[in-house]
Amino acid sequence: MKKKTQRHAIAAWVFKTLVKFFLVLVSLTLLQVAVLKYVNPPFTVNMVWERLRHQWFDAHYVVPAYEWRNLSDISPHLKQAVIAAEDQRFLTHHGFDFQEIKIVINDVFEGKSARGASTITMQAARSVFLPATRNPLRKLGEVWYTLLIELIWDKMRILEMYLNTVDWGTGIVGAQAGAWRYYQSSAAELTPDQAALMAAILPSPHILSPSEPTPSMETRQQRILSDMPRMPLL
Repeated sequence: MKKKTQRHAIAAWVFKTLVKFFLVLVSLTLLQVAVLKYVNPPFTVNMVWERLRHQWFDAHYVVPAYEWRNLSDISPHLKQAVIAAEDQRFLTHHGFDFQEIKIVINDVFEGKSARGASTITMQAARSVFLPATRNPLRKLGEVWYTLLIELIWDKMRILEMYLNTVDWGTGIVGAQAGAWRYYQSSAAELTPDQAALMAAILPSPHILSPSEPTPSMETRQQRILSDMPRMPLL
């Protein structure tokens, strides 16, 4: 009887500890997202992670170029190009594009090559709050942060955060760094062709480059250009 009581006491302690840990985690992540509704991040979790990988594991490291630009100081062509390329239902979904997810699932069952279904919100969650690892917990974190972002930020803030923190190549973080690296231009001055080509590399920014466009990149660029006039201006 005494052993049974002890087991119950231990189980109750473990349960309470887990609940407290969960509540602390929820509170901290809520605070993170709430603060970044108003404060522009001086760095991202992934930038810190890459530096730690270099220090701990001697991984290759390039000091990131990162310079924040308000949404009003980013070319409207780039805004339209990114929405056209990455998330055409950005304004109508709440973080998860279930129409796109359904298409991806159908493609998998039909044996077609897999494609991503990540929305701009999901990519912003990854870029800002999570390290670039293949840990399964990262996907759970992405879902959680996506829910919080859609709850707390408006669409303009989500797009602004995405454009400033998305990986645009090795050591290139955000639209301003990308515009300067590839075109020696500010993010505000990008032309439609330049914006579409920058958006075209987003699926593989460490492999593709606007400086050396491949035929498939140029085809994607033209598709983005044709879709851009139908995209919203934020």
